[in-house]
Amino acid sequence: MTDSTIISKIWNLANVLRDDGVGYGDYLEQITYLLFLKMADELNKPPYNKGLTFPKLKDVEGNEIPDGEICNWENLSSKRGAELESFYSQLLRSLSTEKGMLGQIFTKSQNKIQDPAKLSRVINLIDQEEWSLMGADIKGKIYEGLLEKNAEDTKSGAGQYFTPRALIQAIVACVQPKPKKTIADPACGTGGFFLAAYDWIVENNQLDREEKEFLKNKTFHGNEIVASTRRMCLMNMYLHNIGEIDGEPFLSPNDALISDDGRRFNYVLANPPFGKKSSMTITNEAGEVQKEDMSYNRQDFWETTSNKQLNFLQHIKTQLKINGEAAVVLPDNVLFEGGAGEEVRKQLMKTTELHTILRLPTGLFYAHGVKANVLFFVNKPASKDAWTKDIWFYDYRTNVHHTLKQKPMTLAHLEEFIQLYNPKNRHNRNETWSEDNPEGRWRRYSYEEVLKRDKTSLDIFWLRDKSLTDLDNLPEPEILAQEIIENLESGLNSFREIAEILEGEENN
Repeated sequence: MTDSTIISKIWNLANVLRDDGVGYGDYLEQITYLLFLKMADELNKPPYNKGLTFPKLKDVEGNEIPDGEICNWENLSSKRGAELESFYSQLLRSLSTEKGMLGQIFTKSQNKIQDPAKLSRVINLIDQEEWSLMGADIKGKIYEGLLEKNAEDTKSGAGQYFTPRALIQAIVACVQPKPKKTIADPACGTGGFFLAAYDWIVENNQLDREEKEFLKNKTFHGNEIVASTRRMCLMNMYLHNIGEIDGEPFLSPNDALISDDGRRFNYVLANPPFGKKSSMTITNEAGEVQKEDMSYNRQDFWETTSNKQLNFLQHIKTQLKINGEAAVVLPDNVLFEGGAGEEVRKQLMKTTELHTILRLPTGLFYAHGVKANVLFFVNKPASKDAWTKDIWFYDYRTNVHHTLKQKPMTLAHLEEFIQLYNPKNRHNRNETWSEDNPEGRWRRYSYEEVLKRDKTSLDIFWLRDKSLTDLDNLPEPEILAQEIIENLESGLNSFREIAEILEGEENN
């Protein structure tokens, strides 16, 4: 059976379950639990004979019940009706208290499929396949397909954890990570950057045994604070042959911004969550729930601010080894915001080599109203002089129109950028912009030119927007409509932030 057939079979069941009020995200979670148990069962049988141990059912205090059944696939798949529903709920609660990857997969797990007959159908569907015999590329494709479908469900908000794979592949093709180097993502979502880096390393190197072992168990390090997203990332990685089912998880559930844990990495590839403010929800003395801006007071940060994006940028700089490389997706406000934003940009250019900025079009992300860029920089040792000499800009926004469904961005759309980036020797680049070719998308600005700009703004563009001057060449109506929505959403988000600030001032 092909991977697309399996995806459609598994997804068709999701539509059945929606009638019972089980959302796509909840369904995908249940698939994750069941897949994990089924694969563990397969690995305990010949030819693998892994000897994985699972606990007996536990009581509410987390202690194993002496005569309780073992929490494994064999016991689960043999049950029907009310007995199945009861056993499954107890199994999830019992496994959530385990250590290692097992505990992380089942953290805060609950049974969301209340109809035992439908739960039985999902179990049978998974039982029909020999998952361990499937190639990692097929298993991975199936799960990635499910994650993408889940991200498309705009009501669930899952799209904020899913970065378009074409963009990730282009970023990795520019950075070209090498074997036996560490790769971090402080807000890793469902693991898109890790998987693209893994694929790049495998496809572009003849790996020896030691390099393969390092890639599988020591290369990747991430943070993801949302339990459901973290479990999907772990499963996604495991299905792509990264990590061991009984090994220690490489993902931390901690907020990466809270502190510097001292670890340093060769590469940081990230798309931190959108939304400018870091906040925490509290209950005030009157018993009302309110949000409070949260600033991270860290000695390694240049600026103390509640702007989440600026905090992630500062944290990523801290995470890099000397000569470590970063590629980070960040919204426009990071490029032009004054105050803390200006100081962070100045320090970034001084202490790292900020060499490339890719301006992205709207219509790429499942979160509407986002105008984003990719910043590429290399960490450098302390120096009196600024390390940034020139910044190269590629404007893939002006006169570019994408939508998620009718005209999605593919890797082919970014091929020109990858070539001009020149990963083999990025110190040998040629502008496509000139006085004679003002429509060139690839242009260099010197450090001195940027410093002279108001607030040291990196929000630079030079191409004419044709839709403002050439009414005969307007985009298709659905693309125009999408862009209007994007701009309205962006404006609304800004107003929401202002309203929250004003509300917070009133409450103080």
